Formats: sequence, structure tokens, C-alpha cells
Amino acid sequence: MKEMKSDRKTRYTRKVLRDSLIELMKDKPVTKITIRELCENADVNRTTFYAHYRDQYDLLKQIEEETLTYIEDMLNKYGNRRSKREVLAMVEEILGFIANNSSSLQVLLSENGDIGFQKKLFRYFMLKEQVMKYFPKKSIREETREYWSVYVIHGAIGLVQHWLKDNMSVPVPELAKILMLLSWQEEPG
Repeated sequence: MKEMKSDRKTRYTRKVLRDSLIELMKDKPVTKITIRELCENADVNRTTFYAHYRDQYDLLKQIEEETLTYIEDMLNKYGNRRSKREVLAMVEEILGFIANNSSSLQVLLSENGDIGFQKKLFRYFMLKEQVMKYFPKKSIREETREYWSVYVIHGAIGLVQHWLKDNMSVPVPELAKILMLLSWQEEPG
């Protein structure tokens, strides 16, 4: 029973520290945030902070890694499913995750976020061809596939950034269709 209470307390502490960092990063980059102000904002003492994280950069890195892991898991979940309907469902699920975690993802993808995270996100999609595998081989010539991929990835990230800044005024299913339309160059199934 005591172990379960301890686990709950640990989860709570990590959550308030993460929420505190995200809240502070809405106004300034992580490089301008001190451990002291992070702990004061979370109402946690510094000793407790250091029991979980090395510094504010370690905390931010863990938030970023969890985000990338979720996206990777989602892409793997859909595996080789390539019909437009299946790709649309995957895009909607990823956008749903982004909407449910909008406060942290808006910060991660903002000018106060770590540009390294945005580069990792881009490289992840490029190196693993995570985007291109969902497009019919016949629709894109092999010699231009990399250019198409760069365009689609940068465009999708930019569109999601704009959507988050616009308080997600477009519903997830509609944004997914817009992304598909721009990427596939035709209306999704």
C-alpha cells in the first residue's frame, strides 16, 4: 500500500514539474528558466526536483522524448496500412494526441521551444521515411521523393504550429483532411 502511495506521489511530482516548465516556457525559453523559479512555480522544493531530474534541460528532454515515442508508436501501430482511409485515421489520431496535449506541444513547437526538438522531429520523419511510406509509390518519382518528403514534413509541422497558435479553431477531422489533401494532392478516401 505504501509503495502505491509513493508511486502516485512520484507521478504527481513529475506532472507538476512538467506543467511548471511548460507554463514558464510560454513566456521564455528554457535557457532563461532557473531551477529555483521552476520549483517555486510547481510548489516543490529543489531537493525533490533533483530526485527526479538533473536540471531543467533533462526535464525538457524527457517531455520531448515522450512525445517522439508516442508518435513513433502511433506510426508503428498503423504499420503497413496505406489506404487513404487508414492514413487519415492515423493522422486524426496523432492530431487528437496533439490536441489533448496542446499546452505542452504548443510550447515545444514554439519559438520558446527547443529548436533541437523540432529538428529531431523532422529528422525522425525524414530518416525513417515515416511520411513517404504512406504515399503510393506510383504517385511520386523516385528521384524527387526526398523533395516531396521535405515539403510534406515541413508543411505539416508548420500547419500544426499555426493550428495550435490559432487555438485549434479547426476541428481535428477537418485538419486531418486538409493535411491529406495537401499531401496526397487529392481528397482523402
